[in-house]
Amino acid sequence: MTTRSTTTKSATTKILLLLTATFALAAIVVATSPLFSPKLSASNLSSFTAATPDPQSPSAHAPDPALAARISRIENGLLPAVVIKGQPPQSMTIADRMAHHKVPGVSVAFFDHGQILWTRVYGLADVAAKKPVTPDTLFQAASISKPVAALAALRLVQDGKLTLDEDVNVKLRTWKVPDNAFTIKEKVTVRRILSHSAGLTVHGFPGYASDEPLPTVVQILNGEKPANTEPIRVDVVPSTLWRYSGGGYVVLQTLLADVTGKPFPQIMREFVLAPAGMTHSTYDQPLPKNRAQEAATPYRSNGDPVKGGSHTYPEMAPAGLWTTPSDLARVAMEVQAEYAGKSSKILSQDTARQMLTHQIGTWGLGFGLESAGDKPRFGHGGANEGFRCNLETYTDSGQGLAVMTNSDSGGELTQEIFRSVAKEYAWPDDKPVEHTLIKINPATFATYPGTYEIPDVGKLTITLKSNSLYVEAEPFGPDPQELLPESPTQFFVLSGDITFTFQKDPQGAITGLTLHAASQTFEAKKIS
Repeated sequence: MTTRSTTTKSATTKILLLLTATFALAAIVVATSPLFSPKLSASNLSSFTAATPDPQSPSAHAPDPALAARISRIENGLLPAVVIKGQPPQSMTIADRMAHHKVPGVSVAFFDHGQILWTRVYGLADVAAKKPVTPDTLFQAASISKPVAALAALRLVQDGKLTLDEDVNVKLRTWKVPDNAFTIKEKVTVRRILSHSAGLTVHGFPGYASDEPLPTVVQILNGEKPANTEPIRVDVVPSTLWRYSGGGYVVLQTLLADVTGKPFPQIMREFVLAPAGMTHSTYDQPLPKNRAQEAATPYRSNGDPVKGGSHTYPEMAPAGLWTTPSDLARVAMEVQAEYAGKSSKILSQDTARQMLTHQIGTWGLGFGLESAGDKPRFGHGGANEGFRCNLETYTDSGQGLAVMTNSDSGGELTQEIFRSVAKEYAWPDDKPVEHTLIKINPATFATYPGTYEIPDVGKLTITLKSNSLYVEAEPFGPDPQELLPESPTQFFVLSGDITFTFQKDPQGAITGLTLHAASQTFEAKKIS
């Protein structure tokens, strides 16, 4: 499932994907209990905490006291998403935040100018077995699978076997994108698939539990049983709209297999994983049995293991990569080097620069893109069942970070880690958002509670408890979040850069609300 991304890049895109993906997939998200799991606590977590330098980094052989102090500040200085003006942000430790979010295990890799400068691992890959996370523990990369798959597609474009702007149906053999009124003039192309502008449906995938039958890729494309998602179809004119589509990458997966005549995992191994030095990574789905001991066990937000273990994703291009933060660092560093013209193991400099050129909105060809001042960066996030992860890379400065977790609630923790790293390394991004909190007469809130609907996205419930307003919706997790007032009609939450502005009619009745997620806006009508 690609819910946070999913899925990423800028705060705008991260929250946009959070909202649209989670609402859209609410029916397939397993409900989680807010009860704390007795298997995990700050005390037993810290007893399994390890700090392991990357064996390929200089610090593995000659520990650097200054680097150790820097890492310690990061570990003990995690930062919240939102701070209140006049109140200093409360620094948090990684052990405490893992316990708070019920995240059993975390793996981190920091890289700088072509080297993995340091790695750290925390907690447990498997709670019942008390198996600690190591730098080689495999996690599902979820939607970070997409930009890695995009590298293979662009390599085939570079080799002349594909064309960025050609109708994919020209070279598709085992299946064709069904033509309809939306494809009369504009076609589905590789460029549009990679930039999420092909007009294709199906945001993300829940995968298949160990006791469920696996569909073929053609069954997934057509939405035929035992596939558990809708048919992948064009329902808007290609190139006219940015809309995140994991379905598009299933089309891409089929295209690459048809063009090369090879299984998709083999394509990825030959064109990307081996050249980038991603020696621990694979797109094999399910993970081969002889590698099962390398994998982290996935967990729900309440600390329970995902029933049946890791889900299988035959949708390999959008969601099927098993990897480590160090391997994600290696592929990111390779893209950096190719962009700078210092390597060509996968792509030429020209092709790498196309990959990191804005196509539509904040998206390139596979990666999300953003620029804070004069510091462009690329990245992607991911969310499969029981796994959350993120990769961010500065295009020119050489620095970047990969964080992987084995929990549905790992997304917030990864962002807290990113904010701490950003502060330590003076990054222009990933800073807490500041809001002003004011006092309001609770009687003002009497007409605010109710159900609000965002058309084609989902519903939010506003409740009044103990003289405070709360919002409940799938993207915000299992627990209601308090709405804090900064005006009589505008409120914010502490979990992210999200504000709620209530709308009134001339008589003063609440008719709806506007939800601002960074620079994105969602209009919700009050329906009850």
